[in-house]
Amino acid sequence: MTGDNGSLISRVFELSSLTAYQEGSIVSRTLIDKKVGTVTMFAFGAGQGLSEHTAPFDAMIIVVDGQAEVTIGDEPYSVVTGEMLVMPANIPHAVTAVDDFKMMLVMIRDQKEGMAPSNGLEPLTL
Repeated sequence: MTGDNGSLISRVFELSSLTAYQEGSIVSRTLIDKKVGTVTMFAFGAGQGLSEHTAPFDAMIIVVDGQAEVTIGDEPYSVVTGEMLVMPANIPHAVTAVDDFKMMLVMIRDQKEGMAPSNGLEPLTL
């Protein structure tokens, strides 16, 4: 981890406390930044968003607070507190906060070919 985020190790936090809203802005805080992936908290002011883009690996949104519209390809999705959505690699996607909105974004990079998952379990296929 980088910066002051080392203080997160072996401590319990309420997810919504890890980022604060700033009116008219998007605030982000990287919680984990490793070669295999990242975990980032975001707080969006109402109406703020991330414009359409692609990522070379799957990404999962976990909604911590509020509501957002997420577009994956041409398909719109509405997500609210307590829900999650997986955005597939290489498909354009965008996020717009309907109201103040917090999410945890988990991005996992592909493993090297031939490597088994570290826990020996097969991944959940959705």
